[in-house]
Parts: sequence; C-alpha cells; structure tokens
Amino acid sequence: MKGGVVFVDTSAWYAAVVADDPNYADATRWLRANRAALLTTDYVVDEVLTLLKARGQYRRALELGEGLFSGDVAVLYSATPADIRSAWQIFQRFSDKAWSFTDCVSKEVMANLDIGMAFAFDEHFHQFATVRVVPG
Repeated sequence: MKGGVVFVDTSAWYAAVVADDPNYADATRWLRANRAALLTTDYVVDEVLTLLKARGQYRRALELGEGLFSGDVAVLYSATPADIRSAWQIFQRFSDKAWSFTDCVSKEVMANLDIGMAFAFDEHFHQFATVRVVPG
C-alpha cells in the first residue's frame, strides 16, 4: 500500500478538529498541504470519537465520525484478528513503553500495509522507529 498513503493517529484527528488544541495550527496546515491518501483504523476512530465526547466535543465527534464513516476523509481500515493478535504480542513485548493497545494496533497495521509515514502528535510514534512522523 506504500507510496502516497499516510496513517493518521488519534492525536492528529483530535488536533485537526479542536481549535484550542496546541497542535491545531500545525494539523490544519499539514492537512491543507497534504496530497497523499489518508488511512486510519477502527481502533483509532473508537479512540478519537470517545476522547472528543469525553472532553465535551460531542458535535465535533459527530462531524468527524460522519466524515470517517462515509469515507470522505480517509480510508477506514478494520483491524483483522491477525492484526489484533500481533498487536497483543507487541503490547506484551514492549512493556517498557507507555504505548496504548491502540498504538500497538497502529504499529502492526502500518507494518502490514507497508505504510512509512504517520500523521501524529503522539510521541509514541517516534518510538516506533519504523515510520516518519509528520508534521515536523
């Protein structure tokens, strides 16, 4: 899948839709300039919609959800049972990292789909050492 595909993390989706997020300007600037296809997982969607609602951003959660579920914003990849089993192994193996299980699913999916770039503000993506993190 490589080429022009960028994986999008929870931190980037959140920053792109919440104007008072410290990364909002960088996120929106990068999205306007980006020409690559965006891909995210069902795990990331679960995480970002839940986070938005929990932080009082229910309207934004609905708007983002509509864009993601319609396919207008990004390709939505559903993690397979094999992805989830491998993510569980990553979660167990890297006990020294503060990676969430969703981070581990993201790492596995990016590896399986040969995606080398992630749009993220989560420092954990830098720890993967297998992807280039944008912006910056």
